[in-house]
Amino acid sequence: MRAPLLFAAAAALLAPAGCAGPAEEPADLVLTGARVYTLSWSAPGPEGEPAADAPFDAGSGWHPDATAVALRGNRILFVGDDAGARAFVGERTRVVELAGATVLPGLVDSHTHVAELGRKLAWVDLTDVETEEEAVRRVAARAATASAGAWILGAGWDEGAWAGRLPTWDALNAAVPDHPVWLRSLHGFAGWGNRLAFRQAGITEATPDPVGGEIGRTTDGRLNGLLLNRAVSLMDRAIPEPSPEELESQLLAALEEMARSGYVAVHEAGTAAATVAALERLEARGRLPVRVYVMLDGRDPALLADWMARGPLRRDGEADPRLFVRAVKAYYDGSLGVRGARLLDDYSDMPGHRGVSGAGYGFNRDSIAAMMASGFQAAIHAIGDAGNRETLDFFQAVFDSLPGARANRHRVEHAQVVHPDDFSRFVDLGLVASMEPAHAVEDMPWAEDRVGPERIRGAYAWRTFLRLGVPLTFNSDNPGSSHDIFYGLHAAVTRRNRELQPPGGWYPEQAVTPEEAVRAYTTGAAYAAFLEERTGVLAPGRWADLTVMDIDPFVAGSGAAPEELLRGRILLTVVGGRVVYEAGNR
Repeated sequence: MRAPLLFAAAAALLAPAGCAGPAEEPADLVLTGARVYTLSWSAPGPEGEPAADAPFDAGSGWHPDATAVALRGNRILFVGDDAGARAFVGERTRVVELAGATVLPGLVDSHTHVAELGRKLAWVDLTDVETEEEAVRRVAARAATASAGAWILGAGWDEGAWAGRLPTWDALNAAVPDHPVWLRSLHGFAGWGNRLAFRQAGITEATPDPVGGEIGRTTDGRLNGLLLNRAVSLMDRAIPEPSPEELESQLLAALEEMARSGYVAVHEAGTAAATVAALERLEARGRLPVRVYVMLDGRDPALLADWMARGPLRRDGEADPRLFVRAVKAYYDGSLGVRGARLLDDYSDMPGHRGVSGAGYGFNRDSIAAMMASGFQAAIHAIGDAGNRETLDFFQAVFDSLPGARANRHRVEHAQVVHPDDFSRFVDLGLVASMEPAHAVEDMPWAEDRVGPERIRGAYAWRTFLRLGVPLTFNSDNPGSSHDIFYGLHAAVTRRNRELQPPGGWYPEQAVTPEEAVRAYTTGAAYAAFLEERTGVLAPGRWADLTVMDIDPFVAGSGAAPEELLRGRILLTVVGGRVVYEAGNR
């Protein structure tokens, strides 16, 4: 095995200045008996085959390239074999025998909403609820224990799956008349409330639809309890804000959940001012369990003005930073599920309708361009083929006037439906495609109905992006989709849902290899956050961020039964050399 010689030689070059040898200063943590994938080999070729120097054997499949890792402080000290690692063991060194468990560079969820996840953990959970009746029952049960007049908040009903039978407020009004009720949808592009909530929000029959949004109404013009797309914000403003202490508690609960799920970092998309401030306070007190890469809320002019004056928080040269603020999140169009995504041609299941985008959806070209000119990365939500094309046009226009802005690794979040003519433009513009494996398998029951059999071939097109050489990062977009890494990996390599449907995968030509999937959660995420020199691979001198799981995703994902991925379990999550999660009864 070449890894021990390679990494032992690299240690002298990559170890931090002033680092003593193992006899003088042993490791703090040594992991042995593992299947270690460093991901330090070169990326796969254009058709997804393993690179020539990758740890792949045509007869037996993937094999690891090390068995042990030694950590000192917040850095990796050694990667190699067990015998080599023993040289770094001292009296105070903790040695963990992993008995064949797999060690990977720390996993990153590169598009999350952990502030929403924190709220959801405290709200009524409507995830996987299939009927309006069941949702109302859960809300009524929560109301029965709530203080008089308190808001009842929930989230998780699937606006895409429910699009043909969207709920109204009639049952909510009857079951819970004395509490304002507001239930956000799974992806946040719809909301459902009762009469009292609408009254407290000041939404009446006379309230006009906001730009890019729709207030639900009956055929005779009366309110029906629904808000779609940007109209959701009309209710959000009425919900009492959590106190700073409550917000910190919610954020910690969500970040600890991410650590339990194997993630060493998250990229928080559309971060509000209060959330940024809470994250800064938590980092100042050393409380952040994982690293957080902030994308500022592009719809908050005051927040953008503040950070434009401050400039990006890059943390270059700092030993172990946990918080980064160097991106801005903007929304170009709505979601495909509620037909808000902007399409070049009519929706296949709604003739005459093409969705909404740009200024019609609240996208402020001038403010996002100004942030780009100030050195911030732009991460733009684009779903429909017209939404993606117009987003590409926007980037091209900014680069034409500000050529230096091209270097900031701008991102298209979701890149969900792309016209065949536009894939190569991602390469030309140097953009990162930030995508969600779960979205494909969750949207497949209705997505083709929206766009038809031809356009769907340019949807959720991970393989097409990789074939062209577009940098790809995978994520969950939680809490809209599950952040379970094993679910994400399974969806990526099989294009099947948890029920293993469809048998051959949904448009399986767009599936990725196990290596490509793992890289999209590690090296791809590091690149998207400008951190590829500090993390993303396991090598001496890199941050001591790693994830340990009880299955080998390279072997399971390429085997005859890739559904084994769904049975995986996280054993350890290590951030900056500190164990932030450890499973019991390993």
